[in-house]
Amino acid sequence: MTQTKKKKTKKRKKNKEHPFWTLKKIILTVVLLFLCYIIVGMCLPFWLHPEVNPFYVSNFAAEDFYGDGNSVDRAAILETSEQALDERIRLISRAKNSLILTTFDMRQGSSMDDLAAVILEAADRGVSVRILVDGISGRLRMEGNQPFDLLAAHPNIEIRLYNRPNLLMPWTYHGRMHDKYVIADDIGYILGGRNTFDYFLGDYPTDGKSLDREVLIYNTAHGKENSTESSLNQVKDYFEKIWASEDCAEFTSRDPEQKKEDSQREGRLLAEHLSAMKEKWPHLFTEDSHFEDSTLPAHKVTLISGDTGIGGKSPLVWYQIQKLMENAKDRVIFQTPYAVCSSEMLDGLRRLAGGNADCKLLLNARENGDNVVASSDYTWKKSSIVKTGIPVYEYAGGTSSHGKSVLIDGRMTLVGSYNLDLRSTYVDTELMLAIDSEELNQQLEGYLLPMVADSWKVTEDGYEKPEHLSVEEAGVGKEIFWHVLGFVLKPFRILL
Repeated sequence: MTQTKKKKTKKRKKNKEHPFWTLKKIILTVVLLFLCYIIVGMCLPFWLHPEVNPFYVSNFAAEDFYGDGNSVDRAAILETSEQALDERIRLISRAKNSLILTTFDMRQGSSMDDLAAVILEAADRGVSVRILVDGISGRLRMEGNQPFDLLAAHPNIEIRLYNRPNLLMPWTYHGRMHDKYVIADDIGYILGGRNTFDYFLGDYPTDGKSLDREVLIYNTAHGKENSTESSLNQVKDYFEKIWASEDCAEFTSRDPEQKKEDSQREGRLLAEHLSAMKEKWPHLFTEDSHFEDSTLPAHKVTLISGDTGIGGKSPLVWYQIQKLMENAKDRVIFQTPYAVCSSEMLDGLRRLAGGNADCKLLLNARENGDNVVASSDYTWKKSSIVKTGIPVYEYAGGTSSHGKSVLIDGRMTLVGSYNLDLRSTYVDTELMLAIDSEELNQQLEGYLLPMVADSWKVTEDGYEKPEHLSVEEAGVGKEIFWHVLGFVLKPFRILL
């Protein structure tokens, strides 16, 4: 056999091994392509967010958020988790026709038992109850669990989930509904940053508590012809828009026959629980003048909202907040749990710092906060925020703050769900209330100034730290972790 023939024979033998390796390469290629499809499909819709509508920009006027005289709305800050739960119980127990509860996250727990008990009683007396929950949170926390099955099985209660993700459609992974509010008839509503479980509501034992903030709006014209003048109708119209959208799907209880015994037992337990609540807290069910007595007059209340679909959103909520802050004459305190900014958002902070008002940006110190992802990004991007010229204060009071609010001059107060981050700006649905009220502004000032006093002021060389603060700086291990995680997540910042 010649040398040439030997080579051809070896080549043919080698080629016989190719089918296996070819199949392996095909499988590997398919897997890699699928992963690329997932990553691109997950991120691209949010990288390509639309800009704010030029027509809206040309017609925006900060003066439109201010009013003369007193409106039909009165307002009060709900600063503690106990207040937040109490006012929810008060509102729900007074509903006669309609009850709306919208939340980003709803979980089992003691506060949920309290709410479920009063919600069931409302439904039993004929109130139409609608509950809207973010789809990912709903699937993780609610499906297959009591008391949510019991609520969903009631004929007067309907629960829907916003955007239940489809694993084969990665663009559905990140469209989240971050709104949180409760509306009872036309009586009033609560809107802010609190989710619906023990970490945020009530005074029940948990692994930790979060400082947060909401606002209670009482409609003094409820039941009257001019009730439609209340900002409550703006929030309700916004709810109806999302509720009717194709992005929402019905949440159903488990097979009612199969789980009938469980539901009956749960119903009995909640009925007993409601009796105990009424005995323990009779004032929550009997003080009809409470809303008038505990709220403050407001010249005007305006809902700030943005896009409601599950894709990339125009930064409409941030635009409105930014313009209201830029309109300030004397002072701005912008409180947010953390800061994850795009170049456009940094430009907004730069313009704010260059204005006439005395400005402060108040956020959690990394050592004080509970969002490790945001802390990791801040580790890399802190200098870019500081370079905007806006004074940065890092709250180090020992308890993580989840509040989102803005104090503008001596009249304007903003409270809601918007964080100064890319998710709130370009990805999630978000709401803020703009409240023109000198008294409410003073009330918020009384809460924010002590937080500023319990903060580390960022300087060019490091920090100015009040001696009375006991939160220690992060050790080397945490710093390394934050740096590594922040670096890994850089390509996905739009989703942070």
